[in-house]
Amino acid sequence: MNDLLATVFHGMIIDENDHAYYVQKNGVTFRLSKKEGEHQLGELVEGFGYQNQHQDYCLTTHIPMIGKDQFGWAEVKEVRRDLGVFVDIGLADKDIAVSLDELPAMRELWPKKGDRLMVHLWTDEKSRIWASLAEEKLFQAMAKKANVEQKNQNIVGTIYRLKMVGSLLITEENYLGFIHPNERYQEPRLGEVVHGRVIGIRPDGVLNLSLKPRVYEAISDDALMLIAYLERAADHKMPYTDHSSPEEIKQLFGISKGQFKRALGHLMKAKMVEQKEGYTILIKKSN
Repeated sequence: MNDLLATVFHGMIIDENDHAYYVQKNGVTFRLSKKEGEHQLGELVEGFGYQNQHQDYCLTTHIPMIGKDQFGWAEVKEVRRDLGVFVDIGLADKDIAVSLDELPAMRELWPKKGDRLMVHLWTDEKSRIWASLAEEKLFQAMAKKANVEQKNQNIVGTIYRLKMVGSLLITEENYLGFIHPNERYQEPRLGEVVHGRVIGIRPDGVLNLSLKPRVYEAISDDALMLIAYLERAADHKMPYTDHSSPEEIKQLFGISKGQFKRALGHLMKAKMVEQKEGYTILIKKSN
């Protein structure tokens, strides 16, 4: 039976009822829904063999892109703490389990519903179909080599491996990326789709990535307000500094002296403004 499940084969239609055809292969009978199209008794049909959620032997002519020798992305549909996660490979009435043995030891790093995993299929000695995670060498074979022109570009990618030294990712364009723990606020989940930016390119063509925002993206609303004021001001400077009175700060900007000083401090640390001779001067725009 293992030879037929999770594989594509030709079988002969030997019977039918109002709802299904019955296809036989090597002495095993599979159910083919009539919703998939019309056939005739004695006809050979090609399909993918599996057991549905009721353990019935089924055949579908809508052949999944993922198989025993075919890897593909599968969306996580359910998380079972006692078993693993279930992924959608394209079957109408069956999701396939990825065993908890292949998932991170820390449960909070397991994939969540909507995440995606690169998997292929296999069957165990009890004829159960499982999905198994792709090994790192597959991603390396898929990968394109990055170039220096990609530095500072935004990327979207999927986390495919978690390691002590950092997270491994593959982008939508099939570039490999590495995220050092210092370049993230929290460790991403296996299978999580993340948004980041390129901070460097390694000699082997792998992207060094950061999930932290650029400085101008991370600044507070108060700081953005000061930047906007300076961008419109004559000579891009204003006669207000951290020595200005709370009253004039409140009257002009509508914030407290403490908020003003924190925003200025952030901008000065980011080297976007400087204070000189009683003025705050813009030296770098926010883009």
